Amino acid sequence: MRMSLLRSASQHLRRRRDYSSAAASPERKVAILGAAGGIGQPLALLMKLNPLVSSLSLYDIAATPGVAADVSHINTRALVKGFVGDDQLGEALEGADLVIIPAGVPRKPGMTRDDLFKINAGIVKGLCTAIARHCPNALVNMISNPVNSTVPIAAEVFKKAGTYDEKKLFGVTTLDVVRAKTFYAGKANVPVTGVNVPVVGGHAGITILPLFSQATPASNALSHEDLVALTKRTQDGGTEVVEAKAGKGSATLSM
Repeated sequence: MRMSLLRSASQHLRRRRDYSSAAASPERKVAILGAAGGIGQPLALLMKLNPLVSSLSLYDIAATPGVAADVSHINTRALVKGFVGDDQLGEALEGADLVIIPAGVPRKPGMTRDDLFKINAGIVKGLCTAIARHCPNALVNMISNPVNSTVPIAAEVFKKAGTYDEKKLFGVTTLDVVRAKTFYAGKANVPVTGVNVPVVGGHAGITILPLFSQATPASNALSHEDLVALTKRTQDGGTEVVEAKAGKGSATLSM
């Protein structure tokens, strides 16, 4: 009898802690623009699993109802809604605290990020115009390539709308750091979990500058030629994936 009472009390306290924790977490709405694409779908999964997200809007020009239905079955607090087409873009963005933009066409073999500019620039301009109108105070994370160009486009759209805040617009280039760490660890034969490699510059080809001379842990086993090769591979990492996928996509899972 005593054990039963203790078990019941323990379960009651655990439920109270769970409710208190949920109640203490602020409401945060995240909108993903391009949620049905190769980056958008795993990104939607990650956001649904994030306990800080309470509302998740998934937007694309097609297929988002299916993605939303799939992701919504995961047992986390975020409520998921799918939105399709220009008519529903405003509703998807309304009240968003964070907007993540992987929208646009992916690279294909033989294409550079600059080749994407003519298509993706227009897409980004339209989406950012809607952001300025419906959630002007949101943090905006730009993934759409070429990031070197799409971030300035977003900035100009926001400036024109009077909503620009340099502290709230970000170009997502973490993938360059991820690649630099992985490639360095493999070549230096050190555990990748303890590696740090600073990367500066942009997010396209030679504008990506991994500072392997500043990498930790330092390695005396790497020659100048090794460092040059590591730099080249980091800069061409996206092309490596595009070619390996043989025209069926670009880097999505490593993003």
